Amino acid sequence: MLDTPEAVVEALRENHERPHGLARTVTAEELVEAAEVFEKPDVLVTALLELMTAYEFTGEQRKSPVAFARILKLWDTAPDSFSPYEAHQVFWRFKWVTTSLLQVPEMPLATVAGWIDQMRERYEAAGHGVQPVAAMRYHLAQHTGTGVPDAYDLWATRPRTDLSDCEACETRHHAWYQVTAGDDARALDIWRPVLDGEQVCSEEPQMSQARALLPLLRTGRTDEARSHHLTGYRKVRGNTGMQAEVGLHLEFCALSRNEGRGLEILAENRPLFEATGAPLDRLGFLTGVEVLLARLVEDGHDATAVAGPPGRDWTAAELLAHVRADAEPLAAAFDARNGTSAVGDRRRERLARRPLLDEPLPLGLRAAAAVRATAQATPATAPPTAARTTIPDDFAALVREARRMSRDGHPGDSRLWTRIAERRATATEPHDATLGPEDLLRAELAEHEAQKHWLDDRHTKGVAELAAAVAHFERLDMPWHALSARARTLAWSTSPSPRDDEPAPDRAATRTALDELLRAVDKQLAETPFDGEPRGEAEASFGTDLRAERTLAYLSVRYSAAFAAYQELLAALAKAVSGDAAGDGDGGEDQDVDALTERFEEAVHTLRTEATRLGYPHQSANARQFVADMMGRRGAMADAERELRAALQDLEAAGRPWRRPRPTALLAQILLAQDRPQEAVELLHSAIADAVTYDDTSFALAPTYMLLGHASSHLGDHNGAVRHLSEAAARFDQAGDPGEATDARLQLAMVLGRSGRNADAVAVLESVLADEAASGADERALAQARLTLGRGLRELEEYLPAAEELLRLADTVADWPEEDRAVLTLVAAEAATTLALADRWDAADTAYARAVAAHAEAPNPPIVCLMLREFARLTMQRHDTAETEGAGGTQPVDAALAHLARADAVLDALPPGEEGFAVWYERGEIHYRRARVLAEAGRFEEALPEAEAAVATHEGGGEEGELARAEAVRVAALIEGNGLERTNEAIARLTTAAARCRNSGHPEAAQVLDALRQEFLSR
Repeated sequence: MLDTPEAVVEALRENHERPHGLARTVTAEELVEAAEVFEKPDVLVTALLELMTAYEFTGEQRKSPVAFARILKLWDTAPDSFSPYEAHQVFWRFKWVTTSLLQVPEMPLATVAGWIDQMRERYEAAGHGVQPVAAMRYHLAQHTGTGVPDAYDLWATRPRTDLSDCEACETRHHAWYQVTAGDDARALDIWRPVLDGEQVCSEEPQMSQARALLPLLRTGRTDEARSHHLTGYRKVRGNTGMQAEVGLHLEFCALSRNEGRGLEILAENRPLFEATGAPLDRLGFLTGVEVLLARLVEDGHDATAVAGPPGRDWTAAELLAHVRADAEPLAAAFDARNGTSAVGDRRRERLARRPLLDEPLPLGLRAAAAVRATAQATPATAPPTAARTTIPDDFAALVREARRMSRDGHPGDSRLWTRIAERRATATEPHDATLGPEDLLRAELAEHEAQKHWLDDRHTKGVAELAAAVAHFERLDMPWHALSARARTLAWSTSPSPRDDEPAPDRAATRTALDELLRAVDKQLAETPFDGEPRGEAEASFGTDLRAERTLAYLSVRYSAAFAAYQELLAALAKAVSGDAAGDGDGGEDQDVDALTERFEEAVHTLRTEATRLGYPHQSANARQFVADMMGRRGAMADAERELRAALQDLEAAGRPWRRPRPTALLAQILLAQDRPQEAVELLHSAIADAVTYDDTSFALAPTYMLLGHASSHLGDHNGAVRHLSEAAARFDQAGDPGEATDARLQLAMVLGRSGRNADAVAVLESVLADEAASGADERALAQARLTLGRGLRELEEYLPAAEELLRLADTVADWPEEDRAVLTLVAAEAATTLALADRWDAADTAYARAVAAHAEAPNPPIVCLMLREFARLTMQRHDTAETEGAGGTQPVDAALAHLARADAVLDALPPGEEGFAVWYERGEIHYRRARVLAEAGRFEEALPEAEAAVATHEGGGEEGELARAEAVRVAALIEGNGLERTNEAIARLTTAAARCRNSGHPEAAQVLDALRQEFLSR
């Protein structure tokens, strides 16, 4: 019942704790009505101020001036009803009303100017400085585009007052002035304190982060742009009071070529289409939507389904027309009110912008399945245009160039064969007899199609295409080419594909067939030497290149034999590692690993010696790569490095630099395993550069970027690691490999967390967990992601969402096997602490009991002790802030001490010689917390021995315990000097401890102790 002033005040306090939104605003309006009935207007003042706050932060600026008019009337008629804080707020909120009036196009400009004049009169009458008035005049000038430089100078040159906007907001306005003047670099320099988190408020840094996105992109600072998008958007999504900022994030997505991400943001913010209380901010939102949709429609995605105003389905083209129909009249209304074209000009300027990057900026986020296809409109995997292979217009020249590049092993041939297939598919390209029989071209195209299937992990389809090629070659009397295609068919069948729904390969049968084929090769060498005459029209069409064609086909057979032996040995080694019997397990035949090793070594030796004899060192390089990879897997890193460097020399001798990317990337892996990340980074950059330069679209860029991110992280180059892991995730997405993409994002989140960019990490993890089923990750990887997300949210002080994540995880791990039960103890304990931090004590007590029960079944002493110490701390903090009794009706100090007694019992129950964690540290921290609890309760005589016990216990930790010992000394000195008034003893304690810290290499700890010592000395 709200029938007493006290009840309304309590309801106002509760409502003030709610997040801004419709529910809080509606309640605030109801509480104003309830407060109107009381004789004294003091509660009504409080209720109206609360209502105005709700309007301001939920985008209801149309209503805000009405509420303030009532406040101002009460101020004039009953000033005694205002507390000192509320009196200050009367003058503070004059500024809110000015900006609210600017938001509404129906409000005449003369009324706005008159309001600012009244603001000045009241400020001067009350003895307040007029810098805030000058700020309002600048905002009016900036909005209308009239007299901006003069108004800015009048504001910027006046001294700040206690009624000036906070430093963070003023910094935003100073920076934005420079942006509108065209000086992005200066704006970003001014913005630095806000963007770096040094200046913050309820609206910052999220407002500045949204406004800084475009300047950051324009100045090439894409790493910062990515970060501010990730962290800033989280703070504005769904917020009707931040709809203009959501529009800026949508514009950023369009200009950074992340249209798919933009559509996801649009879907998350559908309610903003119905938010009409702040028309100017609404125009900002609609313009951002229009920028995004215009990009999609221009790229031919006009029929793409998008999220628009609730109540119907929308395509991009339909929503674009709808948004324009709303935004154009709104902008015109502002210009008509203002008598200038400034608002419309700013809107037209935004709509005229085009993407600022050639390729999508990798954000590290996983786009929802519904928008992923659109996000791929400009795939990150596309190499720069300059690197693409030139495609001849003449069909015969096109085929000859494709054959030449194929003989050279140049990866650019892929584009040419694709173009040949496209032109033949039109059925308008007559066959040119100078190219040889048409069946020859069909065979070559079948080989190309087989290679594409192989690279796409569709081995069964690839084998079928090769079988067609074999049939063509045999009809054409091209034995070497037929043998080569047949050998590849057998070799590919030894490598299982996750995309083929086929039984495990029968390697024993394949081995037998390969042996038969190699015998046929020996026979063919006698019948058809490489220098022999053409055997038919097809071979004759190669002219002087016939010898190379036959030789390369022969070496292809040898390569296939080596590849098959390599695959067999890998499978056998994997079985040996997993504890299975060494053998195939297929066809009922076992094969000893040693025998397979001998077969492998013979195959690669033959490939290398034959390649050297025939003058094709690039095949020798292939043999060395097989050997190096096997050496690396067996731990012989130095030998593997030597082989790979020799392979690169072979490629240099062969004049085939386009073959370098794979051995270079493998060498980088080997070097990274030897803890040589700097060399690895250089090699990986080189491998990527070669792949792009020579148009090698088959080179696995996604795992290479992932490895590059890993190497960069080892070097401490966190920005580089973030950039490369984000790129890897995007490329895995485009390759249709969600599991690897999720792994890249989990690594990305770890790097972000380690580098102190926790909000960025949270955004990435939320993206991973948004649709667990589509992420492709296993249960344990997702569990780790949720744990990390919960911890990250807790560090951001988003305690309730953090607790929800941890509770969800606790339910998941509760079903894990018995050997993993300690994980439940950990998660339940962290959930309990987080719920306490969120002030949800009933739920915290339930989670606490669950953690204690889990610990009894599966002990996890460090985490449970941490929970118990945190509950002791938070129990006292709860008493200090709310002056309530502790759990169970006992005094808070008793409840806190009970938690610590339970922590003692956990350690006392440990078996002798317990290892795995620092028991001394846990005991020391229990003594330390007990000292703090007793001191806060005023029981200083009991607190000092506990602090001294903490000092002694941490001293037992040696060097690792020095910092914890120093903190315990500080608390002991505070108890001694302040609580017990033994100042001299406290000074002596601090003097000795500070000297110890300096001697042990902890100068910062020494400074803290010295500062406290000086404070005592000054007394």
